[in-house]
Amino acid sequence: MLQIKVNKDKVIEFKDENGQIIINNQSLDLDIKTLGTNKFHVLKDHISYNVEIIEYDPIRKKIKLKVNNEILDLEIKNQLDLMLEKMGINQTEGLKIENIKAPMPGLIIDIKVSDGDAINIGDPLLILEAMKMENVIKSPCKGIIRKIKAKKGDSVEKNQILIEL
Repeated sequence: MLQIKVNKDKVIEFKDENGQIIINNQSLDLDIKTLGTNKFHVLKDHISYNVEIIEYDPIRKKIKLKVNNEILDLEIKNQLDLMLEKMGINQTEGLKIENIKAPMPGLIIDIKVSDGDAINIGDPLLILEAMKMENVIKSPCKGIIRKIKAKKGDSVEKNQILIEL
C-alpha cells in the first residue's frame, strides 16, 4: 500500500493487487498506453487522460505530473515511510551523499553551482539534456560542493560522477 499526497492537500491510498489497481478501496479499470518517454494515455470510464511525468525525485519520493494540462505534485509514502513518520523520524534528514551521479546518459547544458558552494536539499545543481528533455538535477541533501567533475557541453554516461560533495 502506498499513500499518495496530491498537491499537499488530498491524500489517496494506492494498491496493486495481482495487477488490479485499487485507489481508496475502489477497484479501477484503467487502460494505460505508453506514448513515449514519460508520456502516457490513460482511459478510465471512457474518459481520456494525457499524462506526462515532468519531474521525478526518487530520493524525496516526489513526482510532478501534467494530466490534461493540469500540474499535479505527488508525494509518495510506503508503509515504512508512514511508520517512520508516525515515530517522528525523517529518513532524508541525516542523508549523507558523497557524489552526485548522472541518472541517465545525456549532455550537460548548464551548471548552477561552483566548487565550495554550500547547498541545501532541492537546490538546482545542473541541467542535463537527455532524450530531448531538460532535466534539472537537484541536491538530495545539504552539503558543500567539493569538486565539479563535469563541465558545460560534456556528454556523460549513466552513473558517471558529476559532482563530489
